[in-house]
Amino acid sequence: MYSFSTINQLESDLKSGSVSCKSLVEQAIAEIAKKKQLNAFLEVFEYSALEQAQLVDEKIKAGKAGKLAGVLVGLKDNICFKGHKVSASSKILEGFESLYSATVVDRLTAEDAIIIGRLNCDEFAMGSSNENSAFGNVHNPLNEKCVPGGSSGGAAAAVAASLCHISLGSDTGGSIRQPASFTGTVGLKPTYGRVSRYGLIAYASSFDQIGPITKTVEDSALVLEVIAGKDAHDNTSSLKEVESYSKQLQADKKYKIAYLKECVEADGLDPEVKNAVMHQLNALKAAGHEVEGLSFPYLDYLVPTYYVLTTAEASSNLSRFSGIHYGHLTSKATDLESTYKKSRSEGFGKEVKRRIMLGTFVLSAGYYDAYYSKGQKVRRIIQDKTKAIFKDFDFILTPSTPGTAFEFGKNSADPIKMYLEDIFTVQANIAGVPAISVPCGTHSNGLPIGLQLMCDFFEESKLLNLASKIKA
Repeated sequence: MYSFSTINQLESDLKSGSVSCKSLVEQAIAEIAKKKQLNAFLEVFEYSALEQAQLVDEKIKAGKAGKLAGVLVGLKDNICFKGHKVSASSKILEGFESLYSATVVDRLTAEDAIIIGRLNCDEFAMGSSNENSAFGNVHNPLNEKCVPGGSSGGAAAAVAASLCHISLGSDTGGSIRQPASFTGTVGLKPTYGRVSRYGLIAYASSFDQIGPITKTVEDSALVLEVIAGKDAHDNTSSLKEVESYSKQLQADKKYKIAYLKECVEADGLDPEVKNAVMHQLNALKAAGHEVEGLSFPYLDYLVPTYYVLTTAEASSNLSRFSGIHYGHLTSKATDLESTYKKSRSEGFGKEVKRRIMLGTFVLSAGYYDAYYSKGQKVRRIIQDKTKAIFKDFDFILTPSTPGTAFEFGKNSADPIKMYLEDIFTVQANIAGVPAISVPCGTHSNGLPIGLQLMCDFFEESKLLNLASKIKA
């Protein structure tokens, strides 16, 4: 069986003829079936993947293959692929087949990547453990008693278990970085607008961003080069030129790095996570980087601000799912009103309904100014404070998560405790800046520890460069 290491190595092996795209797809299909207990894949696109593999094999022989030739990609189940099902892991969209492909999918396949299937996730990307899917929990391949993180849990688990080479997830408040931290993979959330959201089923439109989960920083850089850039279908996508991220990884630059004291010295932080982060800080100092602790007084406001604003946007975005045009339609309706109520009540899961209700409440006439309007003002304060730090420092460094992957059921009974899993990751989404989680050590429980780096808008090149220097 072929053992994938990096995209560059795969390209070399494909060109030499030591492996073929067809055999890679066949191996992946067999391996996904063998590890079906992980529940990472909701569906394997066997027919279309094998068909694409044959085309790519012919292109490789003709010397006309793209830069991602033969790379097997798993898609989080909220990213559209024309002619294939997409459900956001919700019964409200069960059986729905997409009429078009997301821009990121078109850009990957244009470079001869092969879409192998769709990946389980928290319903409508709402969750931090992948316990909210309508189609069952995803298990962490490193310890199947533990969650893989969320909401892109299937995407992270699939890469960690070598069921696909890379995956695409979406990150609204840490949904790429947190599961990457829990599975020992690399999770990148680009700058808001760096990657088109066209074809992504929206959760909170001013926060959502598509990004890759990979085994190496090098592969994240290559994938970002392909999927980033302006898209006429998404007017929030940036006109800013896409850099050759992968070619700048070897640059030997010295940076100014700020670590947030309230994060690294937090009482609730696992002591071993703190030690691993401090070890990395000392290693960065020894390598010639300037490291300084800073106070960030708004840590306690990050999660409340995030949930006020994202639930409001979710309430609006999810209003379109009614069962009338597509998706789940109740069999118990007696009139139009009951059709809407019963279809949505039956189709949406508990967590999605909770967030819709929260969002409807904060947008209601009597509470709009008290919650939503105030949340927007706090968001601006957090953005301004984050920008101010980047005037003096190249990076903000924190743990990715307060601890390692936890066991199923440990936090699910307490929504507040679950929401606090995002405490270190939501800042990047509130501010719109890029962030990455990379493995930085192993806990005594055998599970990986993640380190998060954030930098200023559209400085992914710098972000990936420093991230590539972090060694677990």
